[in-house]
Amino acid sequence: MPGLGLTSVCMNKTVSFSKHSVNVFFHILTKCNLSCRHCYINPSQHGNEILPIETIINWLGAFTNTNKKANLIFLGGEPTLHPELGHAVKAAKQMGYASVTIDTNGYLFCDILTKITPDDVDFISFSLDGATKKTNDRIRGDGCYDTCISGIKQAVRRKFNTSLIFTISNENVHELSLMPPLIKDLGIDRFFIQVIGMRGKSAKPKKDRLQVDRNTWLSLIPAVAAQAADMGITVTYPKVFLNNSDVFECAGRVADNYFIFPNGRVYRCPLCEDYPIHSFEFIDNRLKKRSKITEEDLFALDIAEGCVMNKLVQPDNLSYNKDGTPGYKIACCLLKEEVPGVKSNKKGTPC
Repeated sequence: MPGLGLTSVCMNKTVSFSKHSVNVFFHILTKCNLSCRHCYINPSQHGNEILPIETIINWLGAFTNTNKKANLIFLGGEPTLHPELGHAVKAAKQMGYASVTIDTNGYLFCDILTKITPDDVDFISFSLDGATKKTNDRIRGDGCYDTCISGIKQAVRRKFNTSLIFTISNENVHELSLMPPLIKDLGIDRFFIQVIGMRGKSAKPKKDRLQVDRNTWLSLIPAVAAQAADMGITVTYPKVFLNNSDVFECAGRVADNYFIFPNGRVYRCPLCEDYPIHSFEFIDNRLKKRSKITEEDLFALDIAEGCVMNKLVQPDNLSYNKDGTPGYKIACCLLKEEVPGVKSNKKGTPC
């Protein structure tokens, strides 16, 4: 995501967790005009509220009273459905957030592009899950492809910095290699390849496996990232798979990431979001640390498979040797690989 506060070690390398930044993923509502097949929003756990602007501003203030820089991503549902999103964006900048990003499905409701300027927001990040209308609309809904492309063109024309998020699954992996030329043609600055998480709708029993296997991931994703970088596009994607000799590091232990939902729950790990084990919650507009068993108790566990939450909630991407030892480790889902666009001179992110 734009503004994750990750510090690049060197070109085309894994980026490490920053201990000097705060990253706030703020779901200001869960309402959405779409019904994507892999949506992670779980209203029974995340609530149905549309937060009033006064609450949004109060909650934003909880993460700026530190000596660390704070990066903010507005999410939903579809955040542009919130009539006060523009007000929230401007308020966040005035409060001193180092970067502000809007994640959107491209419908750009409430004339959001007329209510903010390129100086108010660092990136507008569009979600597109297919290089073709057929694939994208099968996943996200009829008409989504054309609308998203139109939204991207509007944003680029108005000089907003743009990025594109592609959530990879077995339903669209065949089109991943077609994405760099499309992104280049649209004039997009950055490309984010996301691994599908088994939460929300994706966690429900299905006939077919959604997550791509390890061999597909390792053979395809780095190659497509390199292809995009050669076109001047900076690419970020999850590390996902570690060798057994690699050191596992959990962002929940060493970094300050907060995933806020309208019902007041605040998680430290996105894999935990289907369960009431959140680390913090807002009570009377004050951020309170929970004393019950929470996700942080799980972060402290060391297992041979790497990420303990992956082992608990989405173990299908693990495999084992004949002696029962894991064949590899699963990285923290917030650990990323970044491939800088070799020809790009456009404005970057705080990463």
